[in-house]
Amino acid sequence: MKEYFRFLGRCFRVSFVGDWRYQLWMLVLTFVVLLGVNAYAKQFVHGLIETGMTDQVSWGLYIANFTYLVGMAAAAVMLVIPVYIYRKHELHDLVIFGELFAVAAIIMCLAFVNVDLGRPDRFMHIFWRFNFPRSMLTWDVVALGGYLLLNLHICGYLIYCSYRKRKPHFVFYIPFVFVAIGWAVSIHTVTAFLYVGLGGRPFWNSAIIAPRFLASAFAAGPAFIIITLQIIRRTTAYRITDEALALLRNIVTVALAINMFLLGCELFTEFYTHSAHMASTVYLFFGLRGYHALVPWIWTSIAMNLVAMVILFLPLARSLKYLNLACVLMIVGIWIEKGMGLIVPAFIPSPLGEMVEYKPTLNEILVCLGIWAFGLLLYTIFVRVTVPVLSGRLVSDQVETSGAHPARSGAS
Repeated sequence: MKEYFRFLGRCFRVSFVGDWRYQLWMLVLTFVVLLGVNAYAKQFVHGLIETGMTDQVSWGLYIANFTYLVGMAAAAVMLVIPVYIYRKHELHDLVIFGELFAVAAIIMCLAFVNVDLGRPDRFMHIFWRFNFPRSMLTWDVVALGGYLLLNLHICGYLIYCSYRKRKPHFVFYIPFVFVAIGWAVSIHTVTAFLYVGLGGRPFWNSAIIAPRFLASAFAAGPAFIIITLQIIRRTTAYRITDEALALLRNIVTVALAINMFLLGCELFTEFYTHSAHMASTVYLFFGLRGYHALVPWIWTSIAMNLVAMVILFLPLARSLKYLNLACVLMIVGIWIEKGMGLIVPAFIPSPLGEMVEYKPTLNEILVCLGIWAFGLLLYTIFVRVTVPVLSGRLVSDQVETSGAHPARSGAS
């Protein structure tokens, strides 16, 4: 235990060390986090009146970001599957970075749920009356909490074994990896069921919502990892191979194509059949009764995803410049599609036929930016600590005094 606490202390000190780019990045993130804390303090005092949500539109930017980040967290499994099922060893070292991002994303998810509740003490209500298994919200809490614990264990165990230059034991590692694969699919499926199970919102009453969630998650998540890995490769001495990036590119290409196909199926079903419950879909894509706030957003999202898909299917994607462009377009496009394009339209029009549009306030936006900055701050610290450990530059004193070779262990 003394060695483990020494390891934690060394990691804490390493997180404050870096060049001017690292220091500037951390300073900017800290500043944005403080802006978010100030905005949330204002909301805590005055209530959800500080947001753009109303009685008609009770879920807004907070739940939109929550939905998107659940998918980003689930996408870590797209690094695990090729490594441990298909034996793609070029991604072996990179699984940890995906798992670390999953930890940061789940923490951000919980933060968005907390700010959406208005009062933090309401969060405890679900534990006082743990309505399991009837409540879908209870299932979601179990799924998110379990996935967070799994990823914390996997990441912590692998990094500590690498720090001690010990090969990870099969029993404490591999079974958790395979459980995490199934759990990653479950967290986004359960989140989709939260919406699908609300019969009063016909916009969500589709069996295809859960597959769409997974397809979009498996596109946006690895796209973010691709950009992250390139930043790591340019700013550190850690070796990231082009083969690993190429494999991730293939993953996002297939996932994005499936996501666009499912979206097309959804639109065909809505518009060709002229369903009696298509008012929300018409509002989203073409506007309704003179209200059209979300129309530019959804068409921008579709355009971004289509351009990204074209780039990925062309030889252009072999160039990192165009691959990065496609990844950015995917990340932003899917955020719009799964955020503002999925959550808000279900409330417009209301069950009584009222047309009340939603527009997030500045305070609401600052809270969201603060949570995102906090999550990126955590992820940056995780990566800053992990890279020296995996590369053999941060090892246990016992390893150094014994003269052990600093090559990477089988854990990394």
